[in-house]
Amino acid sequence: MQMLEDDSAVMAKTRELCAAIVEDSEYQELLGKVETFLGNDEARLTYQSVHERGQELNQKQSSGLELSEGEIREFETARESLLANPVASEFLEAQQTLETLNKAVNKHVGMTLELGRVPTAEDFAQSEGGCCGGGEKGGSDGGGGG
Repeated sequence: MQMLEDDSAVMAKTRELCAAIVEDSEYQELLGKVETFLGNDEARLTYQSVHERGQELNQKQSSGLELSEGEIREFETARESLLANPVASEFLEAQQTLETLNKAVNKHVGMTLELGRVPTAEDFAQSEGGCCGGGEKGGSDGGGGG
């Protein structure tokens, strides 16, 4: 398939999109928050502990067992402690924003492939709940930038 070859127009534009994302100042700020988190042992270990405990409780609940008030309270206390750590909370916010960006880009590309044209704001409004929190204004240029 020529479209997927490295020297095709589609792959060239894909690399341009990737470059635009990497060069964006907001992306750079988000990446900095992730790197700060990864370099902070205390925040990372707290996050890992809360994440693992959350998975354990979900698994317990999924297997039909009831969670005790103590377990719930203990988890909530640990979660609040995690969110009180600015490095961890900024990481979580950055992670959410990057996930939203990923979904928005995938939605644009997916709808383009589905529709056979660049999707409009109306197309997004008509699709299940729209894209990007409902505030995205797309166009032939792919929407806004930062």
